[in-house]
Amino acid sequence: MSETQESTLRLVQAASDAMTDGMVERFATTGGNALEVLDRLNDDDTKDAIMNTIDRLTELQRSGALDTLFDVVILMHGLRSAMTDSMVERLVIWAETMINNVANEHLAEFAGETVDAMHEAAVETAAHKSSGGLISTISMLSKPETQQAIKFMMNFACKMQKNVSDSQGLTNE
Repeated sequence: MSETQESTLRLVQAASDAMTDGMVERFATTGGNALEVLDRLNDDDTKDAIMNTIDRLTELQRSGALDTLFDVVILMHGLRSAMTDSMVERLVIWAETMINNVANEHLAEFAGETVDAMHEAAVETAAHKSSGGLISTISMLSKPETQQAIKFMMNFACKMQKNVSDSQGLTNE
């Protein structure tokens, strides 16, 4: 036996003598888990998923989006760490209020009526061929329904302006 072989044999014997039963058990468990992972990698779906993930990570790295993704994760972690229970509670109450305000029967009905009216107006407008010109426009302006529509739009615009001004604490002087 050569000197190298004897050295290797002494090293293996020393390692064997130094290992406790617990160490051998952990080593066997780790080896079994590693073999299980390798076995799962042989599954075509798993292999495809891992290869796709690696490709996408490469794309993210090349575009600089990987840094952005990690920045967002760090930001979200910081937000989560900084938020107190009362902040979370207020956020949930705000979200619930917004949902209740937006998702109610009256608003849904109004939205449906608005969509229907816009659709009907678009169909009627497309079907009506206008002759154009100044006389035609003046003739249309003389109709009561046109005047009523203009008055509606003016009232709507004025009310919107007033509501925005009121909500921002501005006054019309």
